[in-house]
Amino acid sequence: MERMIEVDEWKVVEQGLHPEKNRLAESLMSIGNGHMGMRGNFEETYSGDTHEGTYIGGVYYPDKTRVGWWKNGYPEYFAKVLNAPNFTGVRVFVEGSELDLNTWNVTGFRRELNMKHGYLYRTFTAENEQGHKIEANITRFFSIVSHSLVAIRYEIKPINFDGTVTFQPYINGDVRNEDANYDEDFWEPVHHEVVDNVGVLSMRTRKTAFDVTAAMRTSVYGQEVNVTNTTDEEEYIDNTIEVAATEGEPITFYKYVAVTTNRDYNPEELADKAIALVGDAFEAGFDELFTAQQDAWEERWKKADVTVGGDAEAQQGIRYNIFQLYNTYDGDDPRLNIGPKGFTGEKYGGSTYWDTEAYCLPFYLSTADPSIARNLLIYRYNHLNEAKENAQKLGLNGALYPMVTMNGQESHNEWEITFEEIHRNGAIAHAIWNYVNYTGDATYLPQYGFEVLAEISRFWSSRVHFNARKGKYVMLGVTGPNEYENNVNNNWYTNRMAAWTLEYTLGVARFLERHYPERYEELVHGLGLRTEELDHWKHIINNMYYPYDEETGVFLQQDGFMDKELMNVSELDSKHLPINQNWSWDKILRSCFIKQADVLQGLYFLNHKYSLEEKKRNFYFYEPMTVHESSLSPCVHSILAAEIGETEKAYEMYVRTARLDLDNYNNDTEDGLHITSMAGSWLSIVHGFAGMRVTNGKLHFTPMIPEDWDSYSFKINFRGRLLKVTVTHERTSIELEEGNDLTVILNGENLNVPRALSAVPSM
Repeated sequence: MERMIEVDEWKVVEQGLHPEKNRLAESLMSIGNGHMGMRGNFEETYSGDTHEGTYIGGVYYPDKTRVGWWKNGYPEYFAKVLNAPNFTGVRVFVEGSELDLNTWNVTGFRRELNMKHGYLYRTFTAENEQGHKIEANITRFFSIVSHSLVAIRYEIKPINFDGTVTFQPYINGDVRNEDANYDEDFWEPVHHEVVDNVGVLSMRTRKTAFDVTAAMRTSVYGQEVNVTNTTDEEEYIDNTIEVAATEGEPITFYKYVAVTTNRDYNPEELADKAIALVGDAFEAGFDELFTAQQDAWEERWKKADVTVGGDAEAQQGIRYNIFQLYNTYDGDDPRLNIGPKGFTGEKYGGSTYWDTEAYCLPFYLSTADPSIARNLLIYRYNHLNEAKENAQKLGLNGALYPMVTMNGQESHNEWEITFEEIHRNGAIAHAIWNYVNYTGDATYLPQYGFEVLAEISRFWSSRVHFNARKGKYVMLGVTGPNEYENNVNNNWYTNRMAAWTLEYTLGVARFLERHYPERYEELVHGLGLRTEELDHWKHIINNMYYPYDEETGVFLQQDGFMDKELMNVSELDSKHLPINQNWSWDKILRSCFIKQADVLQGLYFLNHKYSLEEKKRNFYFYEPMTVHESSLSPCVHSILAAEIGETEKAYEMYVRTARLDLDNYNNDTEDGLHITSMAGSWLSIVHGFAGMRVTNGKLHFTPMIPEDWDSYSFKINFRGRLLKVTVTHERTSIELEEGNDLTVILNGENLNVPRALSAVPSM
C-alpha cells in the first residue's frame, strides 16, 4: 500500500511535487466527461517523467498482434484506445525562460481534484535560474454540460519583477501510444489553420479513419494582448501571446477547446463545427461555463452520492470511484462502453471486458436512468453477429462474445484467455437477467434479449460433451475467473453459468410463448430453433457435471483442485507477495492460490440459489487461499463476507476495493486507474453491507454496519422511485423521495414505504 494523497471527503489532494511518483499522481488526477478525458498532466512543459494521455471515446486503432508463437485462431489485431492530440497544452515563458517544474525551484505545490464539482486545480510558486519568481493557479475541467468542451484558466502573478510573460497555447497531433506494439504513428494530418487567437487541427487515424478535430480560442483578461507569432503546421498549431507583467498583479489566461469527431458529424463539417462550439464557449466565458459545470455535478451527486459517517478514508474512496465511473461513462452514447482504464491510461487497450456486465451494470441500474443500463446491453446485442463469427473460428455453434473488444471483434491474443476464458458469455446472459429482474422491463426480452440468450446457449451446448463414464456433460480446457489456473477441466463456475444460461433461456422462451406469441414465433423461425434443440438443452441442464468434494462440502474450483498443496496466503512470507511479481508462471499455475473470486463469483451471481451454509463453507475454504491480485476480487468477497456475518472481513475487503487506486494497493496505478472495479466499492456497500437484493419484483434489505462507521446512506432508482436508505447502529431509515408508495422487505418483514415517510426503525 502506498499513499501520496491527503484524506478529504470531496477532494484528492497531492501536497508537494513528487517527481518520482508523477505518473501515479497523473493517474489519480485523471478527469473526463464520459465522452473524452485525460490524465492529470500539466498544461505547461514538464521535462520530468510523465505519461501524457488524452483519449476520445470510441476512437481506436487495430494494432497488429505481436506474439512469440502464433496459434491458429488468434485475432490479427489488438484494438486499442488511442492517445489523441494534446489540446490542453500551454507553454509559458517568463522573460524568455520557459516554465518547467522539473527544472525550476518549486514551492507550495498543490494538485487537487475536486470531485464535488468536477475540476482539476493546481497552485505553486516557482523560481527560475535568473531569480524571477511567479505564483500560478490553474483550473481545468471537461464539461459534462457540453461534452465537446474543455476550459482552462491559467493565472500567473509575478512576485518580484516587472517584465514579459508569454503564453504559447498549442494543439499537438504528433502523439504516440506508449503501448504500441510496433512503435507506429497511428495518426495522419487532415486539416490545420490558425489565425491570431483561434486555431483548429484535424487528425485522422490510420486504418480506422476516425477524424478528430480540436479547435482552440484564447484570451487574456484585463491586459493589452499582442499575438506576436503563430505556427501552422500539418500536425501542430500554436500562437504566441506576450503580456506586459507588473509585479504583484495577476495575469489570467483562458484557453477554450472544442473537440469534434466524425462519429458525430460529417468529416467536412468538423472544423467549422469545432470553431463554432469554441466560439460559443468563448462568448459565454469561463465563469459561466464553470458555474454550469458545478451545478451539473451537484445535480448528479444528488442521486449518485454515497455517504459514510465516521470514516473519512472510506468516504473518500467511494466518492472517488463514483466520480471516475461517471468520468468514464454516462450512457448518452450507446456505441460506447467502459474500458478497464477508462480515459486514464492505455493498458488493456481501453476495450470492453466482461467487467462491464459483471460489475458496472448493477451500479448504473441503481444510480442512473434505466435506459443507460439498457444501452450497455444493446451494445452487446449490436455485436451479436461478430460473436457468432468468433464461435465459428473455434468450430462451434452460437455466439462467443469476445474477451476484449472495441467493435465486437475479438482483439485479445493470449490463447488461455481468448479462447479458454469463455465464462464471459455467462456474465452477459446474467446481465440480461439482472436488468429484467431489477427494472421489470420484460419488453427487452422479445426486442433484444432472447436472440442473445439463444445464441449463447447454442455455444454452451456445442462446447460441452457427454462423458459416458461419468454419465454427465463436461467442459474441458477452460480458464475460469481465476486466471492463475489455465486449461483446466470442469471449472465449477463455467459449468454452472453454462447450465444456468440454458435454464434461463428456456424460461424466457416459455415466457415469450405465453405473453408475446407472435414475436416468439418470429424469433423461433428466424433463429431456426427446433424442439429437439431445446430438449437437448434440458438434458444438459439435468446432467451437467459439477466438481464437488464430499469431505469438505465445497464446490471444487475444477477437477483435481484437491491434488494441489493446499495452504493459506497467511502462511506465505510477505516477500513472495504479490506472487504475480515474484513467482514464475509455472509455479503460480501449480499452486493453490487464487487470483480472484471463482467459485465465489458464482455464489454471488446466483446468490438466490444457494443456502447460507453453502456460502459459508465455500467462503471459508477459498477466501484464505485468495491473493486478491485482481482489482475485481475484493468486492465479491466483501459482499459474501457481509452476507455470512463476517463483518470485519467485509470491511477489510471494502477498504481494499474502495481505495485500490488511492492507496495503490497493487502497485500499478501509474498505468491508469482500475475503472471497472471501482463499481465494486458501490456493490460492497449496497449489495454487501445493506444486503440489497431484488426477488420477485421486490427490494430486500438485510443491513449491517461496520463497527467503525457511524452511519452510511445511499440512493437508488428502482422502477420509477428514488429511495434513500440510511443505516446506523440503531436503525435503518428508508425515505421515498420520488414516485409512488413502495413495499420493501426489511430483514424479512414486509414494510410499506409511503412518499411522506422519512424514517423506518430497524427490525
